[in-house]
Amino acid sequence: MPLDLSSLQKAVNSLERAIKVADRVIKDRVNTDEEEVIRAGVIQNFEFTYELCWKFMKRWLEINIGGANLDGATRRELFREAYKSGLIEDVDNWMEYHGARNETSHTYGDDKAV
Repeated sequence: MPLDLSSLQKAVNSLERAIKVADRVIKDRVNTDEEEVIRAGVIQNFEFTYELCWKFMKRWLEINIGGANLDGATRRELFREAYKSGLIEDVDNWMEYHGARNETSHTYGDDKAV
């Protein structure tokens, strides 16, 4: 059964647009209210896209290798299974995304947004 990835594709497109706008608008600027709002939008797009990605990975794995194999799996184990199934190319990159997602969700300092 194929997954409907249209919501994930929309999230990826939104993140790409947010990054392009941020690159264009924020270049060589001093912190401003506008810059803070743009950064917050990029971070929110990243968080949302990351969440959709790993949840789709998990759903695909449950359908294709069985949910019992994933019961109680850590995020690293989930990413290893996704790698073995050809869904991702690098487990360590996905662990970095996970760490970044946790930092942006729980830390509100400007140094994390750079």
